[in-house]
Amino acid sequence: MSPQTNSHETTKWSQFGTLITVFFFWGFVAASNDILIPVFKKAFSLSQAQSQLVSVAFYVAYTVGSIIYFLISKFIKGDLLNKMGYKNGIAVGLIISAIGTLLFYPAANNSSFTLMITGLFIVGLGFSLQQIAANPLAIIMGDPKTGSQRLTMAGGINNLGTTIGPLLVSFAIFGSVSASSGIASIESVKIPYLILGLAFLLVAVFIKFSSVPNKIDLDQVAEKEAIADSKVLHKASALQYPQLVMGMIGIFVYVGVEVSTASNLPAYMEQHLAIPTEKIAPYISLYWASLMIGRWTGAVGAFDVSMGWKKILSFLMPYLAFGVFLLVNTIAQHDVTQFFVYAFVIAVMIVGDILSKGNPARMLLIFAGLGIVALCIGILTEGMVSAYAFISVGLFCSTLWPCIFTLAVAGLGKNTGQGSSLLIMMIMGGGIVSYLQGVLADKIGIQNSYLLGIVCFAYLAFYAIRAKSVLKSQGIDYDALNAEGGH
Repeated sequence: MSPQTNSHETTKWSQFGTLITVFFFWGFVAASNDILIPVFKKAFSLSQAQSQLVSVAFYVAYTVGSIIYFLISKFIKGDLLNKMGYKNGIAVGLIISAIGTLLFYPAANNSSFTLMITGLFIVGLGFSLQQIAANPLAIIMGDPKTGSQRLTMAGGINNLGTTIGPLLVSFAIFGSVSASSGIASIESVKIPYLILGLAFLLVAVFIKFSSVPNKIDLDQVAEKEAIADSKVLHKASALQYPQLVMGMIGIFVYVGVEVSTASNLPAYMEQHLAIPTEKIAPYISLYWASLMIGRWTGAVGAFDVSMGWKKILSFLMPYLAFGVFLLVNTIAQHDVTQFFVYAFVIAVMIVGDILSKGNPARMLLIFAGLGIVALCIGILTEGMVSAYAFISVGLFCSTLWPCIFTLAVAGLGKNTGQGSSLLIMMIMGGGIVSYLQGVLADKIGIQNSYLLGIVCFAYLAFYAIRAKSVLKSQGIDYDALNAEGGH
């Protein structure tokens, strides 16, 4: 198929709108974990490393789920989602996650840390199947040239969940803080998670009967991505594509630095800024809102509007997202005036987005570099300057997932489902890097432990450069695709 065919194919907005509801839930739960970590640390008298087992349980579940998916696909001699259907896969994943939330009830009643993290593990297990199905669907719901921007937009909805999640869960838990002890009741976590489980079940039914496609022609997608059809590779296994193997490490370190920066932030702010746990939610909310700000900006390319409008929206969207953060925190009765200065940090991110020109490899390189600068400032300064520097890592992580994911599955064709499951497997980096940073914090101090994040960003800069040349050799050139697509 010629790459010019369907060059004006537009995004299927009704299907895409339905699909992105699951992205919201992934964000809601992931960010809420950052509120659970300091609560569990105090309630169960855990070390900083032990408290990070919340992240380990949740993110390693993605790996276990992906391994199960990979093994089942091998056993049935075909991609599992091609057999059961992509829409069905999302619905089944939501039901598995709902089962996990039910464990919070006995866990809270028995004050069991083990049961709590088991429940989170099962929620993550369901999320892994949802992610394997939903990410490729987001890419194919329209022109492949705007696939990464659509994934960025889905990520922006994910971060609406991450912005709201910490505030709601914090309100639910700290409504029961004892004035004398300052320690939240563990029992207060069960109601919000039971409500969440019910929401999972309702969305599963909604997705099942929606217009979201159950089957997709992945070989046709691979042909559309390539400039020269003759160079499209048709390999037996996804692991034979170097862009995927390097992308797996990329997802591992990217999720690692994104999650560990946030999950160690409460301990940093408590130790260095004397901000108590029950006051930490707005800062965690700003970190995850930063991802929303960046993703709403990066999603502009997916809109079917003129070039002039895209330029205007590139400036409007990030500040609109920032406004959402300010609004929800005002409703939650937090003082937001202290956050106004963050508008200048957002301007830096906008410049990075403009320089990237919608090219996933260039965007990955620019934002990884900005991430390194932010962590260096955080380590070398004190007070709120340091805190804002660490929080801004969220801005520079914002569009990295779609960049890595798009580069890694480009040209995989019928191996896309298998490749997607291998990438989702590497989400375990969120737990492992968080734990390693916790260990490092216990040894060299919480502020210096952020050196680990610099190493993660350095690999991502390398992947951006290497993936571009590997894909070019396979006939996939994003500079040419973007020029042809007009953005």
